[in-house]
Amino acid sequence: MKLRLRLALTTVAVLVPVVVGAVWTQQAARLRAGEEMLADRTLEMMQSGERDRCEAAPARWGGPSGQVAFDAPAAQAGAATPHAAAAPPIRWMLRWGPPPLLFAYDDALHAHNPAAPPLEPALVEPLRAGRDVAARRRLLDGQPVLETLVRMPWRSGPCAYVLARGPSQPLRWAALAPSLKLWIAPLAIAFAAVLLAVGPIVRRVRRLTEDVVAAAATGYLAPVPATGHDEIAELARTFNAAGQEIREQLAEKERRERALREFVANTTHDVMMPLTVLKGHLATLRERLGDDAAVVKSAMDEAHYMAALIHNLSVAAKLQSHPSPLHRGAVPLDALVARVVARHAPIARELQVALESAVPEETLTVEGDVTLLEQAVSNVVYNAVRHNRPGGHAAVILERQGATRFRLAVIDDGPGIPAAERSRILERGFRTDAARTRAPDGQGIGLDITQRVAELHGLVLTLEPSHFGGLEVRIAGALYSA
Repeated sequence: MKLRLRLALTTVAVLVPVVVGAVWTQQAARLRAGEEMLADRTLEMMQSGERDRCEAAPARWGGPSGQVAFDAPAAQAGAATPHAAAAPPIRWMLRWGPPPLLFAYDDALHAHNPAAPPLEPALVEPLRAGRDVAARRRLLDGQPVLETLVRMPWRSGPCAYVLARGPSQPLRWAALAPSLKLWIAPLAIAFAAVLLAVGPIVRRVRRLTEDVVAAAATGYLAPVPATGHDEIAELARTFNAAGQEIREQLAEKERRERALREFVANTTHDVMMPLTVLKGHLATLRERLGDDAAVVKSAMDEAHYMAALIHNLSVAAKLQSHPSPLHRGAVPLDALVARVVARHAPIARELQVALESAVPEETLTVEGDVTLLEQAVSNVVYNAVRHNRPGGHAAVILERQGATRFRLAVIDDGPGIPAAERSRILERGFRTDAARTRAPDGQGIGLDITQRVAELHGLVLTLEPSHFGGLEVRIAGALYSA
């Protein structure tokens, strides 16, 4: 629901209970005024001559047979006209209908007129508690009536208390309907007024929303216009302050990440040069020592592992760069497989693992970052060789699938990975028990890097048990079409 309509409905929702409460209070006050008028007129009549007539003939005074009309001037003049013939006052008739019936009671609340009704506890108890007037409404012969019991100032004799009974207007919701109808037009006007009044506010809020979205799209480089001195302008200035803080934090984060990436890249480059030379010297030394080269073999193994780890650190730093780290181009997969197999052939020989490869005669090309793709395949091949057993086998097989897709599979017959661990092996930092044993200093980032590289290139990486008892890792995707 739009803000303008919501505010208008909220206004009406607040006003409706207020109006109903006001009308209810007005009706209650009106009924209370009727009670007071009935009590006052009764007392006035009794003090204007009705007391004498009541005390002179209490058994006949009041009630249906001796109705006392509210004709104070006639009573004051001492007219001898029978009470039933006395004309009721015009004001009372117009406002309340026919005049009430009066009944007299003595100081013991006993009526001498047999037509007088028995007094209800609701009328008696307030007077016994010290009040001078008690009133109640009830239904009599299906009609609502008002009964008011008034204590007379003389407080003794057969007319110490007088009960006045007249027609009543009950306080019911149905009785409020005419008054509530009068408020329909004001409520409609209030609804329309709120709709019109909040229009400028809603437009400013919408403009502020658009400005904030635009500023967010530019990395909060463009400030949000903040004009005026009200709450909306203050909100805009708060957005600007928050945007400035975000820009400073992003700039500091980017500076730190750039420094870290540069450090890792420079360190990787500086370490790889002597490490490559060291591997060459170790290979030469092993050839010269022949069968007595167990220590040299172990040193070459560790040197190869260090080289793989440094390559992974370099690629991990590149993957963390922003924006996208991809340097896309056409990548021939057969040449990539050949480089990876050649890189791992020495360590495969040292570990007595037969490393083979098979590629189709035609060149299969994909689009992507050659450095990232080569490291991704290298990580899989490295795991197939290093975590194999002496006398084991590992194979890298590249094949076309249909007209537009390829699949590269790395298969080994090593110990494999248990099914419970296979579902987590792609998580960064997770290593199997075997990996912890063989490479306790590893960081568990090799397959995580392969997974992230595959996602960046739109490739699918899957791990399944191989038919030879080990693991089969597949990388599948679309071929490059120029």
